Amino acid sequence: MNPVIRAFRILKLLLVFVRELALSVLRVTRLVLSPRMAIRPGIFAFPLTLQRDFEITLLANLITLTPGTLTVDVSDDRKTLLVHAIDSPDPDRARSEIANGFERLIREAFE
Repeated sequence: MNPVIRAFRILKLLLVFVRELALSVLRVTRLVLSPRMAIRPGIFAFPLTLQRDFEITLLANLITLTPGTLTVDVSDDRKTLLVHAIDSPDPDRARSEIANGFERLIREAFE
């Protein structure tokens, strides 16, 4: 891959992470400061399409660095991440957001 294109894609991944970081800080702050704290924590399995250890580690770390989510484990076959979310009313939506966000951008940047 052309180094300029790769640099652009890595920058795009970084900018999306910063945006998600800011949005997550706001969501978690709102949850914590709400008088009723109506949260629905949960753990869900995220099926990986990434295959290289570096890519899987990067995705797991981006998820963990985003407030309100935590990568709990990677399956032995490296095909599934277990993710804990502080508020997870719709695990399918969370899976879709990760797949179409961080995972897609990692795949594009490091193909």
